[in-house]
Amino acid sequence: MVFARWDPFRDLIRIQHGLERLASHGPQGWSPAVDLCETADAFIFTAELPGLVREQVRIDVHENRLTLQGRREARVSCDKYHQVERGHGEFMRTFVLPHAVNADAVTADLSAGILTITVPKLPTEAPRRVTVA
Repeated sequence: MVFARWDPFRDLIRIQHGLERLASHGPQGWSPAVDLCETADAFIFTAELPGLVREQVRIDVHENRLTLQGRREARVSCDKYHQVERGHGEFMRTFVLPHAVNADAVTADLSAGILTITVPKLPTEAPRRVTVA
């Protein structure tokens, strides 16, 4: 028998993430898993999009918001599903970034079902010292 220490905060965080994913689902009820990482000079998104090709994915960056959207078709036409665990149909996720970004320098790569988006940050302006003449 294995005993595991109960951590109520871990359970609350898991529930919160589940509720956030439910709230972000599109009309077909699916949303790809996305990780967002911040480095000193960029935000890096990784999204699980198995079975999608580049033409099925759209990325928009506008005013510190990144929107990821696309569509995955059902692999089998079916009259009645008994269980659905693999999402299909349209999806859309929008992320508000806490720092100004350079939308012109965003790069994206889709490889082995993993989409990696790199969104460079704009440099923060240092305070300007004015000399009194």
